Amino acid sequence: MTAQRTFALESIALVTASSDRTASGPILELNGTGTAPESLELVGPRLRMPGSVEPNAGEPGPHAGDTGSRTWRARVPLCTSRWGGPALPPPSGMYRFVADGAILDAAPPESAPASTVLPAPQLVAGLFRIAFRTTDAGMTVVFTPPLADDELGSENQARLEARYRSAPSAPEDAAFFESFYGQNASCNPLALDRALVRARPDTVRYWAVADASVAVPDGAIAVIEGSAAWWDARANARLIVINDWLRNRFHKRRHQTVVQTWHGTMLKKLALSRRRPGIRPALATLRERSRWDILLAQNEYAARIFRRAYAYLGPIWEEGYPRDDILVTGDAMAIRARLGIPNDVHVLLYAPTWRDDHPDRVDHLDVARFTEQLGPGYVTLIRGHSRTIQPGEDVRAGGVIDVTSYPDVSELFLAADALITDYSSVMFDFSVTGKPIYFFTPDLDRYRQVLRGFYFDLLAVAPGPVVQDPAELVRLVRDPDAVQDEFAARYAAWRERFNPHDDGGAAERVMARLIREGRI
Repeated sequence: MTAQRTFALESIALVTASSDRTASGPILELNGTGTAPESLELVGPRLRMPGSVEPNAGEPGPHAGDTGSRTWRARVPLCTSRWGGPALPPPSGMYRFVADGAILDAAPPESAPASTVLPAPQLVAGLFRIAFRTTDAGMTVVFTPPLADDELGSENQARLEARYRSAPSAPEDAAFFESFYGQNASCNPLALDRALVRARPDTVRYWAVADASVAVPDGAIAVIEGSAAWWDARANARLIVINDWLRNRFHKRRHQTVVQTWHGTMLKKLALSRRRPGIRPALATLRERSRWDILLAQNEYAARIFRRAYAYLGPIWEEGYPRDDILVTGDAMAIRARLGIPNDVHVLLYAPTWRDDHPDRVDHLDVARFTEQLGPGYVTLIRGHSRTIQPGEDVRAGGVIDVTSYPDVSELFLAADALITDYSSVMFDFSVTGKPIYFFTPDLDRYRQVLRGFYFDLLAVAPGPVVQDPAELVRLVRDPDAVQDEFAARYAAWRERFNPHDDGGAAERVMARLIREGRI
């Protein structure tokens, strides 16, 4: 009979490259007593950082049946590569140690010391702030953005904002990019960044990021939200490119051009079009849209909706969507290789939109069961909405890859053989590929009549089947050729209406206009 393993955490230390020259980045070093665990990792909602475990010198290794008192050491590197990218620190949030599949708590057994020795909160410059907390629920490791001491807290932020608003303009021949409030470098801003590099390679490019876990394009300068560098870049850059709201803290300068790219053509109602938006949200909407100099629209339909939803009177450029250029010019096999998916596997991308009354996850489709029912030869990629990145957790199941934290959804469109969505704007992007689209909408009536409402009747024009039954979805996904044949006419009409400009050159056209008009 296998002996029950017992181990306890005695101390934790943060080891940096300056104190250990063999380390390529900061490491958490754990020391414990009892039988060494066989595995240990630091686990957060969307990241697992594996560690190495070894008994201390001169003591036997971990194996079933070990007895007696011994000590062990584990090392967890805190900078890891995700999706084939550079080694970066973890996203901000709470993490817990998991040893041999169980939570490793700071509370030791009776034979251990009275309490685990934990390090004091620390700033690892340029990477993160780290703190250790113990509560009745156990111990957590908390990572936050690496703001300096004189940038941290409401008082310092108020001081920096006051300086930002009152300081004289110092125009810089630079572009400031932000995508989804700094959660990643993606979408239309990323495509325009690439176009700017091709057209004006010497232009300084800043990317606003929520923390140091966000990878930015080569040659760009990451500025962490709230840092002095972030405030300065926002104040001085001539070109501001965003895909969502700038929010209250933005104070536009006379030398600046704000390009609002937005992040999708819309089926669901937004802004002033929503039912009973309320006075305060309506005023916030009007204040926000007054900051935009140029608004991008994927098509004429979206341009008309923007005029109504934001009461926007400024110029709207209908050049196609820059983020969809890659769907014409990109390499699908390279993306699959990055995801670790063989070429002969049928890849389904499940990408539902978020729900106003369920912000952390949309779980109408049991993706694990769905993929199992499809059988061998299928992989389901599940992509949560940008609003679910922080509150949600990755789905972990056989045949399922949670790609919610994958930096750029456009690459996932390229890698997938078919899309399953509901009311998300991804339907208007994926149709550029011509590949099958399935609409899984079990809450159609509630979403259409209560939560949001639609700008048009999806059932009447959808370029693919609209279903509420998971079993029917399985049947349809297994026969994509029949679906394509049945919906060929609708699909063609859809693309003519929504994708007339998505030819792979949208970013180049937008950047050429910006340069021609002297905006950058």
